[in-house]
Amino acid sequence: MQDLYTALGLVLVIEGAIYALFPDGMQRAMAQLQEMPPGTLRLAGLGAAVAGVVIV
Repeated sequence: MQDLYTALGLVLVIEGAIYALFPDGMQRAMAQLQEMPPGTLRLAGLGAAVAGVVIV
């Protein structure tokens, strides 16, 4: 269970750092994501989830 908390903490640190260091870039990325069709987002999310399972 400790490993899960460590992994979640690292995710928060990395995401927080990206938003803190590159706020304009993140806003542009979010705007681009809103323009993508839902099917593309779904496939990207599924791919990321599968990659995460493979890594773990």
